[in-house]
Amino acid sequence: MVKQKLIVIGNGMVGHHFLEQLASRPEKELFDVTVFCAEPRPAYDRVHLSEYFAGRTADDLAMGKIEQYRDWGFELHLNDAAVSIDRENRVVTSESGTGKPYDKLILATGSYPFVPPIPGHEHEKCFVYRTLEDLDAIRAASENARVGVVVGGGLLGLEAANALKELGLEAHVVEFAPGLMGVQLDEGGSGLLRSKIEDLGVTVHTSTATELIEEVDGGRLRMRFKGERELATDLIVFSAGIRPEDKLARAAGLQLGERGGIVIDESCRTSDGNIFAIGECALYNNFIYGLVAPGYTMARNTVSLLCGEEASFTSADMSTKLKLLGVEVGSIGDAHGRAEGAAAITFVDEQSGIYKRMITDSEGKQLLGAVLVGDTGDYDQLLQYHLNGIELPEQPEQLILPAADGAAPTLGAGALPDTATICSCHNVSKGDIVQTVQGGCCSLGEVKDATKASTGCGGCAALLKNIVDEELAALGMEVNNDLCPHFPHTRQEIFHMVQVEEIKTFDELLEKHGRGQGCEVCKPAVGSILASLWNEHVHKKPHVGLQDTNDTFMANMQKNGSYSVVPRVPGGEITPDKLIVLGQVAKKYNLYTKITGGQRVDLFGARLEQLPEIWGELIDAGFETGHAYGKSLRTVKSCVGSTWCRFGVQDSVKMALDVENRYKGLRSPHKIKMAVSGCTRECAEAQSKDVGVIATENGWNLFLCGNGGMRPRHADLFATDLDDETLIRYIDRFLMFYVRTADKLQRTSVWLENLDGGLDYLREVIVDDKLGICDELEAQMANVVGTYQCEWKTAINDPEMLKRFRQFVNTDEPDEKIVFVEERGQPRPAEEEEIVRIAEPA
Repeated sequence: MVKQKLIVIGNGMVGHHFLEQLASRPEKELFDVTVFCAEPRPAYDRVHLSEYFAGRTADDLAMGKIEQYRDWGFELHLNDAAVSIDRENRVVTSESGTGKPYDKLILATGSYPFVPPIPGHEHEKCFVYRTLEDLDAIRAASENARVGVVVGGGLLGLEAANALKELGLEAHVVEFAPGLMGVQLDEGGSGLLRSKIEDLGVTVHTSTATELIEEVDGGRLRMRFKGERELATDLIVFSAGIRPEDKLARAAGLQLGERGGIVIDESCRTSDGNIFAIGECALYNNFIYGLVAPGYTMARNTVSLLCGEEASFTSADMSTKLKLLGVEVGSIGDAHGRAEGAAAITFVDEQSGIYKRMITDSEGKQLLGAVLVGDTGDYDQLLQYHLNGIELPEQPEQLILPAADGAAPTLGAGALPDTATICSCHNVSKGDIVQTVQGGCCSLGEVKDATKASTGCGGCAALLKNIVDEELAALGMEVNNDLCPHFPHTRQEIFHMVQVEEIKTFDELLEKHGRGQGCEVCKPAVGSILASLWNEHVHKKPHVGLQDTNDTFMANMQKNGSYSVVPRVPGGEITPDKLIVLGQVAKKYNLYTKITGGQRVDLFGARLEQLPEIWGELIDAGFETGHAYGKSLRTVKSCVGSTWCRFGVQDSVKMALDVENRYKGLRSPHKIKMAVSGCTRECAEAQSKDVGVIATENGWNLFLCGNGGMRPRHADLFATDLDDETLIRYIDRFLMFYVRTADKLQRTSVWLENLDGGLDYLREVIVDDKLGICDELEAQMANVVGTYQCEWKTAINDPEMLKRFRQFVNTDEPDEKIVFVEERGQPRPAEEEEIVRIAEPA
């Protein structure tokens, strides 16, 4: 069999999706595939590019690895852009001089950032926002900068402005049009978005035309605007839209649109029947689709055609839901109401900062479009009405009004046809999900793995869960959130039982409300609940058997069976004498020493029997346990604030000390991390923490429910300009409400995402005392604070507890299996082959 030679030019998200789809089909064996990529790395996720500034790495954003292409049997040329297409001889030549013949050619060249031809735009401090290399350059330039300006107030421009804020700069957005996100939002939605973004500290300049960029004394830039206005800045990022990357096609003589773009038909073929174009370089029906989902649709259709199936691309949904600088924004269909006979229904709540507008047909039966700013809770439901032509209820305005008696019924998953698109990123329909569940996938995770639904932008996550749950129920399978088989209750229900009935032990709870003996799931969860409510030592006899390994020994077990010791260093502040003691202890016990990302010193390599001795020496020097082993408060990171820093506006160190000393020892469903920054430059990275505090001229801004980890999430701005007393009161209430209502091992970020009403509801509970429980929450926290004990100190003063820290019962000899070797002047665990080599006789 002679294989067809297939070349793909471009390895962005759409190009990668094409290859991924082809690789999943048996027909891939019909093709000899070559890929030319201009960038030095394989495809990565540009949709979440801004998260690169929030801690995600290039590897985190990668969509595939070089080995993956090799496994597929595809030849990948990185850092080797295609430079010419010889259509007559069907040969593609690359920058390196490589010439490759083709039978079929896929152009997935994407787009490039449009930079307005403003005099001075070539300056070295002017950047675009497109690739990881662009972001690296912006990051480097920001190190000596104070002010940054983004030219462009569209979706990408606001993403770039958020990135500048992430880097600690004073951010400005300059937009030529009269409003922000003019493509997606109407005038009302754009106006509210502007006010919300300005409330977050980004200055917006609309109806502003830049006429000149010039360097002034000191190396700064000055932007001159029409109307004799100007703005001084340290760097400029252009994000004023995109243009299709069609130079190759133009040089090859393919048909282009008047304003660029490679003309394609419904089969994604260009004017040359052997060449296809997909993604942002393609022009269909005189329109460039600038979102990833339509590009994915083009890619899938083209794969189908190459494999001998019928497929056509006629249009794509451009609806989008996102969060910009913490502001929820949604746009569906004809957001501007341009269709003939269109009618609008608008809801505005200026006090809450919410704007919702529905566009219906003249009879009010069909949803043509919608705009949502400040609250996108109705997005999924409205999108399904729009995509599937579902007739609107008799009073359609109830779909966007606040819930009240007589409100329109929620459009449940059961009301959707099987053809309804649930995940537009991966073109997964409700029918696909139902078939997957009926085929044996019995959990949300299994369905995601099988269909890829909700693994793109994630906007369909809630609806996907509803469909999976409904289908499992329809099959007679139980859908529940029980803690485990021994407790037919949720964690929240168990917390309530323990609190109301004042249950003090696991055995008592099991006798009253459980069955069996308990397991590794319910024991730690109940142990955490008991500790949160009654704050007794985890080694007290009724509790010690509930703890996992780390809590059992109050230290983190490492891979070779040794332990790490992390003393608390509140706020990262430490005296020279205490630093000396840490060094002395590490030297005495030959411990590997590392400064952690949370401003603590971690001492690795302690044997079990050494732990009480090490703790004793640290306690004598004034240290206490840092709870690095527990699901509890870990650290409160801090910058030096107004005490030392010339930018600081509040004493962040004192506040960090106060916060850490107040909440140390609080047991919770998951670990908790906090940070306090002394100004908006955010050196303590407070917005990536469960509780983040950032100083303002008038007090403190409070951010909640952020985290790092496998799925990083930016914290949400909860309240602004708080005084010290109010700040602590809100944190007290928030933490105890989280401890009371979260599921087992649920981080604050996931808890908030699953909380009905989200951040607004949380404000109602914490600030407005909607549930009437704030006094109770504060009293619970006061009890935790008042009963704090250093668990290390309690343990070393209790002979019974000390018995737990013996390596062997019948000998004092250390465990010979724990072996270290020296590396970079410090001990590290020996690998298996090194242990064998050490044990061999000379």
